[in-house]
Amino acid sequence: MSAILVTGGDGRFANELKKFNTKNKFIFLNKKELNVLKFKSIINSIKKYKPKTILHLASLSRPMKLHEKNISQSIDLNNIGTSNIVKACKKKNIKIIYFSTSYVYPGTKGNYREIDGVRPWNNYGWSKLGGECAVQMYKNSLIIRACMTEKPFLHKSAYVNVKSNFIFHDDFIKIFLKLVNKKGVLNIGGKTQSIYNFAKMSNKNVRKKYSKGEFPLQQGMNLNKIKKYI
Repeated sequence: MSAILVTGGDGRFANELKKFNTKNKFIFLNKKELNVLKFKSIINSIKKYKPKTILHLASLSRPMKLHEKNISQSIDLNNIGTSNIVKACKKKNIKIIYFSTSYVYPGTKGNYREIDGVRPWNNYGWSKLGGECAVQMYKNSLIIRACMTEKPFLHKSAYVNVKSNFIFHDDFIKIFLKLVNKKGVLNIGGKTQSIYNFAKMSNKNVRKKYSKGEFPLQQGMNLNKIKKYI
């Protein structure tokens, strides 16, 4: 049984992952136990738990406006924190699994493959791409670009004219657990559809709304690569 140390171990996704019985031993550490902004804290946790892999979940995500209003916090957690994890993994020869986002793609044409060019359309995407840049430098790594959310859909309204690959956490985890031993970059998501159609599967009361430039309309990813593994 291989040990996987999880940063951000009390976050939304980590709490969903805890519900699954897996062949891997996940060690969930919160901010007090492992502070990604303190390199010594990372090294001490590695020495204590001796993981073979670090699943790096600690980051700043919602609400998206935080990345516009507080650039410093976004940079600290998503860029500097991730860079610290990468440096520690390199120092100790440990694999890193990094959760990025489909928002690194431009969102103008859809069907984005892992080898397509990236150009984020908001600060959240830029912050996650900044983390990717550090992870890409270290070949013992897996970068996952995803668009996932809690179930049921949380928001009161959803875009009718924006296509994406939203997937619920529990469905994502079933796919992810089959890929923990892979390396490189992988897109993971559900079928390409409007966010509204996705949302109403779990929230029948969700209202329709239309993006008028605030969200790019074609955010869909190509998922052919992961189909080879699952």
